Amino acid sequence: MQRYFFLVVVFVFCSSSIVSTQFSAQEIVDKAIETAGGSRYDNASIHFTFRGKKYRSKRSEGAYALERFVDSPKGVMHDVVSNSGLNRTLDNCQISVADSLISKISDGVNSVHYFANLPYGLNAPSVHKELVGESKIKEATYYKIKVTFDQEGGGTDFEDEFLYWIHKENFTIDYLAYKYAVNGGGIRFREAYNPRIIDGIRFVDYNNYKTDDLETSLFSLDELFESRKLKLLSKIELKDIHVYLERDCC
Repeated sequence: MQRYFFLVVVFVFCSSSIVSTQFSAQEIVDKAIETAGGSRYDNASIHFTFRGKKYRSKRSEGAYALERFVDSPKGVMHDVVSNSGLNRTLDNCQISVADSLISKISDGVNSVHYFANLPYGLNAPSVHKELVGESKIKEATYYKIKVTFDQEGGGTDFEDEFLYWIHKENFTIDYLAYKYAVNGGGIRFREAYNPRIIDGIRFVDYNNYKTDDLETSLFSLDELFESRKLKLLSKIELKDIHVYLERDCC
C-alpha cells in the first residue's frame, strides 16, 4: 500500500512538472524573437541586398521606415513605407503614385522586410498566433504555430495563412509555410539555412519549395518535405547585410 501511494505521488508530481513546462503560442514566439535579436530590432537600421535591389529598414521607439532602392534607366527609384504611408522618389524628386498602385508597391516592400526580419513581425498587433501541435523534421522536434491576421492592420493579404516550425530547444524558426490568394494563389514551404548573427541579430536564407496542389493543407507540408514531394522553386538569399544599432548611428 505504501509503495502504491509513493508511485501515485511520483506520477502526480511528474505530471505537474510536465504541465508547468508547457508554453503558450505567445510565449514560444516571444522566446523566438528574443533568440533572434530581441530588443535590438526596436532601434536598429538594417541594410541588405535581395535579388539585385537594396533594402533598408529603420526603427526607433515605435517609428519605422521600410525602404527599397531600385536602379532604373531613369534613375534610382526609392520607395519608403512608414507610419505615414508610402512615399516614392526618383533621384530624390517626389513622384505621385496612383491610388491603384499604392497597395501593390507597399505590399512588395513590406513582404521582403517581413521575411528578412522574422520572427520580429510576429508580435504585431494584427497578428493572431495559435499553438496547433508539434512535429519532427530531420530528427528535430518543433512547435507548430499557426498565424493569421486581422483585416485592419493586416494589409491587403490579411487572408493569407502562415505556419511556423519553431525548434523546441533552440527556439529558432527553421521552417515556415504559407498559403496566399493573390495572382491565382499558391502554397510555399521554406527551409532556413545559412544562419548568421550580425551585431546580435539573426539572419537566414531559405530554400523555397512549392506544391502545385492548392488543396494541400499547410499542416501536411512537413511530411511532404521529408518525403521529397515538394518542388524546389528558388532560393531566398540576403546579401551584404549590415546592422547599425542606435548607438552606432550618426
